[in-house]
Amino acid sequence: MSKINLITVLKVIGQLLVLEAFFMLFPLLVSLFYGEDDRWPIAVSIGITFICGLLMARCCNGKEKHIGKREGFLIVATSWIFFSLFGLLPFLISGYIGNVTDAFFETMSGFTTTGSTIVEDIEIFPHGLLFWRSLIQWLGGMGIILFTLAILPSLNSGGGIQMFNAEVSGIKHSKLRPRISQTAKRLWGTYLMLTVTLALLLYAGPMGLFDAVCHSLSTMATGGYSTKQASIAHWNSAYTEYVIILFMIIASINFSLIYAALLGNTKELLKDEETRWYLGVIGITTLCIFLSLYIRQPDTGVEPTFRIALFQLVSLISTTGFATADFNYWSSFACIILFLVMIFGGCASSTSGGAKIVRLLVFSKNLKNEFYRHIHPSAILPVRVNNHVVSNPLITKVLGFLSLYCLIIIVSSLIMSALGYTIEESLAASISAISDVGPGIGSIGPCENFATVPALGKWVLAFVMLAGRLELFTLLILFSPYFWKK
Repeated sequence: MSKINLITVLKVIGQLLVLEAFFMLFPLLVSLFYGEDDRWPIAVSIGITFICGLLMARCCNGKEKHIGKREGFLIVATSWIFFSLFGLLPFLISGYIGNVTDAFFETMSGFTTTGSTIVEDIEIFPHGLLFWRSLIQWLGGMGIILFTLAILPSLNSGGGIQMFNAEVSGIKHSKLRPRISQTAKRLWGTYLMLTVTLALLLYAGPMGLFDAVCHSLSTMATGGYSTKQASIAHWNSAYTEYVIILFMIIASINFSLIYAALLGNTKELLKDEETRWYLGVIGITTLCIFLSLYIRQPDTGVEPTFRIALFQLVSLISTTGFATADFNYWSSFACIILFLVMIFGGCASSTSGGAKIVRLLVFSKNLKNEFYRHIHPSAILPVRVNNHVVSNPLITKVLGFLSLYCLIIIVSSLIMSALGYTIEESLAASISAISDVGPGIGSIGPCENFATVPALGKWVLAFVMLAGRLELFTLLILFSPYFWKK
């Protein structure tokens, strides 16, 4: 018999749906401003979402109890599913996406900031739906639950820490303030300020205001949805690309450190071991790809080749997924580097996906110690990150996470290959989904889309996207019998 209080879970989910209905007002305003045909579908979606959320919250009102670990995991995992189920309504009701499978895939890809799309011509979409696509990525970037904790401080004393830990990425979390709601407000405030700054910088270039706002939302979320079919390559602007490169890097660094740096404490950011590893990986891998491209096509020029290499590398390691080039035609050496950086992604407690650099850091240091222990078996060699000892249980958790990460890639790759995709395409699709990157290779590469993927493949990849966004255990623990037993 389960001890989980489902009444509390349903109440919180209802509150979240009311919040989602509120956010749908923004694309409705955009649609009204442009006078396009998506205004009524969005309005109907708002009504359905608001009524369903209000009924859930009201019917369960007054019966809630303390939110424990199990309730926290269940709320976080199911909230992303509910948000996607109701978030797909504007696409489905408007008819711009014709079936539930495609609409769910597109919406889940948005909320998880993956950026994989089934849309074959995004430029036929009206402005309201384009804005909703970008907005759901922005909401998913910092986290649905984290935003809720910022505006509903009552949850702070009712299990907010459980939900915070279940949603925020990384192996450990640093609180900026004693209360979770205060931490959430500061993180979201930083996120909003950087988004506005980026929008203004993009608007100063060749982008119009609408495109600048949409791409600032997608960039800070490291999501990758664009308003143009050619993505960032549409503008063919070095200024735009370098600005987006800078903010993709910022968005994929620990936001607690970004917050501290904005307050003047840059030493903490520069001394952070994970950040230094991350920037080091970007530098080394960019140089390798640049040399690979330049040797093959020296006529392109040094700066354009460097910019292409840097943009695509940062786009994939930050798990944003914007494109300025089709790396399907790059050398195998360059593609393997891109696959590797896609797996580990950016830093913990950022908006990026992937297994996170901090886990690579812990894994590498532990592996080094294991080699030493083969010669000196009695040696006691602690793993240290930022001069702090990483506990053995935490090391075990990191190794378990990486093992499960690889297992999911293998299983989903097998399913994709059974659906007719090549080994390379299957692996790329699986890595892209679990790391929340977006593009794959071949028929689902950066200049293609996922429209031709069979329905089973779309549902499998959508599940893998969510598992990757929620750091695997938060979602997969729901399928464990231990979760439901006393």
